[in-house]
Amino acid sequence: MAYFSLRRLLRVSHAVAFFVLLPWGMFCASAGAQTLAPEKTLTVGVATVPPFVMEAAEGELEGISVDLWQNIAERRAWDFSWQLLPFSDLLDAVEAGDVDVAVGALTMTADREQRFDFSHPFYQTGLSIGVPPQADQSLFRVFRALVSWQFLSVVLGLSVLLLAVGLLVWLAEHKRNPEQFGGSVFRGMGAGLWWAAVTMTTVGYGDKAPTTLAGRLIGLVWMFAGLIVVASFTAAITTSLTVGNLTARIQSENDLYGTVVATIDDTASQRYLEEQHIHYRTYPDLTSAMRSVASGETGAVVYDRALMQYRNQQLGADRLTILPGVFAKQLYAFAIPEGSALRAPLSLEVLDVTESDRWGDIVSRYLVR
Repeated sequence: MAYFSLRRLLRVSHAVAFFVLLPWGMFCASAGAQTLAPEKTLTVGVATVPPFVMEAAEGELEGISVDLWQNIAERRAWDFSWQLLPFSDLLDAVEAGDVDVAVGALTMTADREQRFDFSHPFYQTGLSIGVPPQADQSLFRVFRALVSWQFLSVVLGLSVLLLAVGLLVWLAEHKRNPEQFGGSVFRGMGAGLWWAAVTMTTVGYGDKAPTTLAGRLIGLVWMFAGLIVVASFTAAITTSLTVGNLTARIQSENDLYGTVVATIDDTASQRYLEEQHIHYRTYPDLTSAMRSVASGETGAVVYDRALMQYRNQQLGADRLTILPGVFAKQLYAFAIPEGSALRAPLSLEVLDVTESDRWGDIVSRYLVR
């Protein structure tokens, strides 16, 4: 009897467990199906940020983030439609739930995490430094510095000063000292220019010397003034020859102090430069900032490495040298509304793609490593 009672009790317990767990299993299955294969068409918000999101021909989109999303959507059989938005509006749309996924170069930050959720990060980047091409120190480089406008303007100013002093000496000497400063006007002024030059350089050949009181007073003043002129001229030459080498000393973010750095307003790079008290100048876009370095208007540019690598390919003769290494590291991820059921499957797919060879092909399509 006890044996049959025990068997009956087990049968009853199995039946109860079946009817209790059946609804829960059906709920989980339906929830899992909704999570893995949503029936609705997803609205995917995008903001143009080359090379992660770019507008191609005929309104098509391409880029690192776009290719990654399309790869994931194809694997999951997700239907979606693009919604192109300004970057600032894109973040608000994610927070309000107006878009199901935000695709672009979205940096994961604590502030944004409070507003919406992120998938697993798919790209690690950071700030890098772009400097003018660091050519070898050659005679051609020195020659270029010698024919620069800064150097030629100094030489022109010095020539005018020598001519003025020579003219004063000729006016004081040509009548009472015609042997040395006489003759025609051009010959006399030439003699005065020669005397001013040899006196300034303290060579003093002695072939020409003023004999009048006025001429000697001019000579006395010019001898002392010449010391200052020579020192200033030497400093100008040194500056002209070495100004091109100043950027060569920039090897890391610690070398940015003492130079003007180009960046873009209201970006992570601008905030970094402010926090580090580095002197900077803002430009409307990355291309303008990088061209300012190529033209010598600024000494370096600080911006996101991946974006700068891509833009650098399009600068042609103005292409910069992007220093190796990054600082102030950032992580890019897809943004989704808080509590979205897409978060788990999307993160799983991001990990799967970025760990495969497909990811290297996607990145190398847009960036030269």
